[in-house]
Amino acid sequence: MAMSLATPDKIRNLQRKLYCKAKAEPAFRFYLLHDKICRADILAHAWACARHNGGAPGVDGVHFEDIERSGVEKWLAALREDLASKRYRPEPVRRVMIPKPGGGERPLGIPTIRDRVAQTAAKLVLEPIFEADLEDNAYGYRPKRSALDAITQTHRLIRQGYTDVVDADLSKYFDTIPHAELLKSVARRIVDRHVLHLIKMWLRAPVEERDGGGIRRMSGGKSNKRGTPQGGVVSPLLANLYMNRFLKYWRRQGCSRAFRAHLVNYADDFVILSRGHAPEALAWTRAVMIRLGLSINEAKTSVKDAGADSFDFLGYTFGPKFRKRDGQRYSGASPSRKSVKRIKTKIGDLLVPGNKGAWPDVRDRLNGLLTGWSAYFGYGTRAAAYRAIDRHICDRVRRFLAKRHKEGGRGTRPFPWREIFGTLGVKQLTTTPKATAVSLQ
Repeated sequence: MAMSLATPDKIRNLQRKLYCKAKAEPAFRFYLLHDKICRADILAHAWACARHNGGAPGVDGVHFEDIERSGVEKWLAALREDLASKRYRPEPVRRVMIPKPGGGERPLGIPTIRDRVAQTAAKLVLEPIFEADLEDNAYGYRPKRSALDAITQTHRLIRQGYTDVVDADLSKYFDTIPHAELLKSVARRIVDRHVLHLIKMWLRAPVEERDGGGIRRMSGGKSNKRGTPQGGVVSPLLANLYMNRFLKYWRRQGCSRAFRAHLVNYADDFVILSRGHAPEALAWTRAVMIRLGLSINEAKTSVKDAGADSFDFLGYTFGPKFRKRDGQRYSGASPSRKSVKRIKTKIGDLLVPGNKGAWPDVRDRLNGLLTGWSAYFGYGTRAAAYRAIDRHICDRVRRFLAKRHKEGGRGTRPFPWREIFGTLGVKQLTTTPKATAVSLQ
């Protein structure tokens, strides 16, 4: 869960001190942190972040509005008292299944709002310490870094001749991280036993699932030895910390030199871009992942020649393209077919004839969807994808409005292109300025 609210100066100063101490002394271990997690100002900011991010309630059914009606200050004081007195215990995590972009479903764990606020407070204190240790080639869930940074770096390396690619995929990374080894990674920096106990409780919180009939089923708990639930606030931080073992070992073993390669990582996704040694790099990676208690998804992992073949990474397709005007070959990056198909599906779901919302509201939701998509897919070669989506938008808006206004046919005459992208105010992607390449940190 992203925290995009401005951090108060007092908390920012604490974070800066923790980061600078960790960066200056790589072997230093922090003893007194639990009291900082319990601070009233940190918990208040943690609440503000959780409220800003929103989300569904957990197993207790408590919504943000419920807490606001009964009084946020009183609620935060009770949470603070529980944390400070060590009486705090997390509730079970509510598990829901959400569709995966490539088909199938993946589990999402939803902690209660109380647990989300407590985890956010811990993240505010712990993230600067762990951030100081993360490798430069990791881009996921980090301050001042983004997936677009990873995409820009990947494209840059391909253009520099690193075209032998390991397109890697890990099998259920978040679900298989071994707790014992993960906690060792945490303890390298954190000695405060109360903080370690908090993290252990969050990792081992029971999971509640309900079937279609509402029958409750519990799993996990103290017997659970693996995984950090996707949906938990501290999960991305812990997942980065464990993946950092792999990235650090890559650097210390001199793999960049040995395989003439660079590694680009975003959360559990990574690619290795090499000059002629991709198979060796994959064999090395496979062996190291086994030692870490993880496994490569062999069905989704392959070695590609980016000079001749395409591969997908973080929603983009990288590979050879040809300029229309002169047939010149170049190494391109463009929105993948799956990404285009996904946004078309979302547009179709919004513009179903059964949507009875007022047109200005429907249009604003549509424009919000398109603005977010084009902000991410504004890098590289994207004209063809934008044109295809604009055509799809035009077709779906015509059908939607023709049905609503009981117009015959497909609505081409009453709702021409210039009307849809002009008077009706729908965002046209082909007029969207190209995104500025994000500078690498």
